[in-house]
Order: sequence, then structure tokens, then C-alpha cells
Amino acid sequence: MSTTYYFAIVGATDSPLYEAEFGIHRAENTHLHQFVVHAALDLVEDALFLTNACYLKTVDKYNDWNVSAYVTPSNVRLMLLHEARSEDSIRSFFTDCHEFYIKTLMNPFYEPNSPILSQAFDTKINTLAKKYLL
Repeated sequence: MSTTYYFAIVGATDSPLYEAEFGIHRAENTHLHQFVVHAALDLVEDALFLTNACYLKTVDKYNDWNVSAYVTPSNVRLMLLHEARSEDSIRSFFTDCHEFYIKTLMNPFYEPNSPILSQAFDTKINTLAKKYLL
């Protein structure tokens, strides 16, 4: 079975800051992945009223895909579209991604809520995906 993961960081103003695909992915599904994750943003907002936790688990489902979310205290959403369900590994992935995002925010040359274009950040996220998801 091929596994597909689409990861996106969405800023507090609903602008995409970062996106990556892991595992087996096809170019024709990229826009569908973006659409499903964007559609789940409203459900993330609804789930925030029900809990104080950062990790919201699965907030939406579309066909065989699940959308899991993690919301930072500054309302930046980390979203993961995935087929497999392994809550512990997804939680660990989100926690470590949040840590790398905080380190990016501490960079004096990074402007908050702007796209993350750093190759080092991309490499770290891909390493975390291999560690926890693949």
C-alpha cells in the first residue's frame, strides 16, 4: 500500500507559509490535497472551542484521507493530510515541527506570517517525516 502525506503550515491570516509532500505522490493530486486541507481550516476553528490542547487529532475526513491538525499559541496551524492513522507518530511529528517553526521565528531575518523558503527548514521537515511518518 502506498502512503501519501501532505503537510502544510498555515499562518494566522490563513496564508500558506510552507507545504511539502511525503511518500508516494502524484502531481495531479497536489491541488486536491491543497483543497482538502484548506477546507478543513474551518473545522480546526470549530475544534479549538472544544479543547485547550494544541494537538487536535483528526479534524476532517475526505474519502480515504484524514486531516490532522496542530495549532500553535499564535494561531498558526500545522495540517497533515494522511491515509494511515498513527496518532502517536503524528503527534510527535507535529511537536517537532512546531519546535523547528519556533526556531525559524527566532531568526531575525524571518518576518512572521511570511512564506518559509529556507532549504534548511525543508530538510529538517523531510527528516522528521522520514523518522515519524514513512
